[in-house]
Amino acid sequence: MEKKIYHKLVQIVGEERVRTDEPMKSHTTFRVGGPADFFVTPETSEEVRAVIDMCRSEEIDCHIIGNGSNLLVSDRGVRGVVVQIAKAMNKIESNGEQIRAQAGALLSEVAAYALKDGLAGFEFAAGIPGTLGGACVMNAGAYGGEMKDVLYEVTVLTPQGEFLVLKEDELELGYRTSVVARKGYIVLEAVIRLKKGDEEEIRRQMEDLRDRRISKQPLEYPSAGSTFKRPEGYFAGKLIQDAGLRGYTFGGAQVSEKHCGFVVNRGDATAAEVAELMRRVADKVEEQFKVRLEPEVKRLGDF
Repeated sequence: MEKKIYHKLVQIVGEERVRTDEPMKSHTTFRVGGPADFFVTPETSEEVRAVIDMCRSEEIDCHIIGNGSNLLVSDRGVRGVVVQIAKAMNKIESNGEQIRAQAGALLSEVAAYALKDGLAGFEFAAGIPGTLGGACVMNAGAYGGEMKDVLYEVTVLTPQGEFLVLKEDELELGYRTSVVARKGYIVLEAVIRLKKGDEEEIRRQMEDLRDRRISKQPLEYPSAGSTFKRPEGYFAGKLIQDAGLRGYTFGGAQVSEKHCGFVVNRGDATAAEVAELMRRVADKVEEQFKVRLEPEVKRLGDF
């Protein structure tokens, strides 16, 4: 069965873009996670659809990931096929005040492209360590900006295997959610609409946000960014800090001493330790403040 799946994947994307028993810690910013049975990096929307169709016909699990920046993968790994939409699907082009990019383009790459063309409005995303596709799914945002401010249209693959173009008013973008997330669509490419600006001012703002990020976030350790969603009326990091959990550790996982909204890998953490630390933090915050923190980090595999 495994040889059959491997050969079918190779027929779709080529041998150089199919790996077996691929360690997922190499593909997540947490730097934890066991092996994926099959790891595939398609280059086109048609290849993505063909891989998913093959998985469906062979009745094996298929998981879509991007840069792995908001992902916690089980130590046991992932059964089935992991499809990474990242570096192999990162083409970017501009047309006037619009930028069209494949879903695998990093937000930092799109922001640099906008800067080169003197386009303003995407500075907020320059330091978010994810892909454009993931940002569309979760309406990513930082420092007062959100994807909903700039998205013009998104091309997706539906669970029925159809390509669909969603305009901005069809995306239903909210706090860390969208129609894409709710309906299980896969983002393939997106168009953002920006405005002409002064290149030096755009650069200055990007550098300012970068400096703020470096000073406030524990970028020296592997993490998945903000670990918990912002509860209505509260800030997750403040609740965790007020619960006395700054620096709290379990195994190799720790609540960051620099920013309590981040759980970090001190170097040798397991996914199980990260998950247990998150559970303990949520329990302690709920116990003290009657507010239940919801993870922003997605899990993949069995925990």
